[in-house]
Amino acid sequence: MSTSAVTESYHPFPPAMGHGHSEDADSDVESESDRYTEMSLDAFAPSVASSKTSMDVSMRSQSPNPSVFSVTSSLRAQAYRQEYGRGLNNYSEVYRLPADDEELDRLDRQHTMFCKAIGKFPPPMPEIMVDDEFEVKAVLDLGCGSGSWIMDIAREFPNAVAVAVDLVPMQSTSMPPNCRSEVDDINLGLEHFYGDFNVVHVQLISSGIRDYQGLVNHIAHVLRPGGLIDITEFPFYFTGIEKTPICPPAGTFEPPWTPLWMSYANRAVRQRGGDADASLYMHQWVCDHPAFEDAVYREFWIPCSPWLKGNDPNSLWWNDIGATMRDDVKAFMRSGRPLLLGNGLSEDFVNQLENNAVAELDEAVTPVYVCIQNVYARKKH
Repeated sequence: MSTSAVTESYHPFPPAMGHGHSEDADSDVESESDRYTEMSLDAFAPSVASSKTSMDVSMRSQSPNPSVFSVTSSLRAQAYRQEYGRGLNNYSEVYRLPADDEELDRLDRQHTMFCKAIGKFPPPMPEIMVDDEFEVKAVLDLGCGSGSWIMDIAREFPNAVAVAVDLVPMQSTSMPPNCRSEVDDINLGLEHFYGDFNVVHVQLISSGIRDYQGLVNHIAHVLRPGGLIDITEFPFYFTGIEKTPICPPAGTFEPPWTPLWMSYANRAVRQRGGDADASLYMHQWVCDHPAFEDAVYREFWIPCSPWLKGNDPNSLWWNDIGATMRDDVKAFMRSGRPLLLGNGLSEDFVNQLENNAVAELDEAVTPVYVCIQNVYARKKH
């Protein structure tokens, strides 16, 4: 069956900017007394259920259900491992970015920026989430990070069920009552969610996904008829002003430093088994999948620092976004240290590379873009 596809492209310069499985219902909205729960992570120790050691679904994590976890010191000790001064998840050997407080703060700020530059969700979502008498609407966020997006959705659609899945439990003490956190490695499959959700959201998780096309197929089964797939990734390279990739070969040590840092991160992600190229193919994967229709592809070219010239409203607006993206990239480089150091680069090399890139970003004179790519589509009825 044919799949119609629409392409939208958002460029910050020079065009003007644009804004713009569930359980029984009784258990989906828990009482206040159930919202703080202590738990053990023994059920999903990495030696049993990690994607590195097993693809046997019967060995996977038994995902917890309470809305909020009381993250005690013993829970932290089991959920996290310390590497190169950062707290990483103790579950997946593929995803090697931190899940500590510093990283969660970065993701919170990134969420605010993306809402401004990209929008919180695709245009069809409000229509899909309208209350009706046929079903309780449900939203799934795969790789929820800090949980900012899924908690916003839970508040905006209070009659819906919102489920957040990640490698560590969400740690918010203000989680809406219609939202719950589950701990799982989505590399092990999503069969337990098949047919249960109206919206599935994925954002910037490709570095931890072994088979992204397989993930798209799982999402097709997770969605109810008419449901929405919403996936956002970036290609693990930066570009110059011509918007062509800057991908220096291994062993290079010369400016521009920010794209050079990303080229080493790109290679490290591949070495770990992540899919650094997912953003380049996800539109085609969705279009080619027989379950989807009305696929839309969008690009958002975001400056990595406030380097745009001029005092016109468009340049000023994007420079404000660029200043936030600069801080996000700098924090991302700190988060990426375990990834680079764990891939065999020396600490001196990583330090010098990071320092040079930070100085380049702070100078804000080198035109560097990151292309954020989004695809959304409806599941056929």
